[in-house]
Amino acid sequence: MSDQDMFDDLRRNLCGGRLTSVQVEGISAITTSWVAHGDAENKAQLAYVLATAFHETAGRFQPVRETLASSDEQAIQRLERAFQAGRLPQVSTPYWRRDANGKSWFGRGFVQLTFQRNYQTLGKALGIDLPGNPDLALEMAVAADILVVGMRDGLFSGRKLSDYFAKDRADWTNARRIVNGLDRADVVAGHARVILNALSYQTSQG
Repeated sequence: MSDQDMFDDLRRNLCGGRLTSVQVEGISAITTSWVAHGDAENKAQLAYVLATAFHETAGRFQPVRETLASSDEQAIQRLERAFQAGRLPQVSTPYWRRDANGKSWFGRGFVQLTFQRNYQTLGKALGIDLPGNPDLALEMAVAADILVVGMRDGLFSGRKLSDYFAKDRADWTNARRIVNGLDRADVVAGHARVILNALSYQTSQG
């Protein structure tokens, strides 16, 4: 069994027969962060973290801007158009609009980190100046740490991985509450089960 077997399984069963080097890079960054910050014995937790990244990045396994924009300005414009058209009914505060310092707090990373207070929380947890430079959340290693530590410690919603995954149980559907209520919960749960099977091939790390 090897990491290559794991990637082959993901290519076949998660990624529609094609897994790019860029996706492999993202998966590797997340698993590296998991070795450093996660529960190495709990493969279900890692599977759910990877499934969250897969879902939140539309399968890219790369840190992305909200709306998959290629620039900050494009992300801001897309969100503003959607808001003005009434397509974001859940939004009461347009968090993407630039503040007095010219910064925008739209979603970035493997998991869409939004609002200044959340950048402050994750920056403090990781010991980096995310509020001073929110685009750090688009850097591969930083984005992986935000994803892993945020889900581990419940920094996105107050719910954390250990609330749903322990040695004797795995609540794949309700685990979606760690990030985003129950939005697309069954879809993410399905991805996580596929990934868990692939992880059985993974070479032991530590």
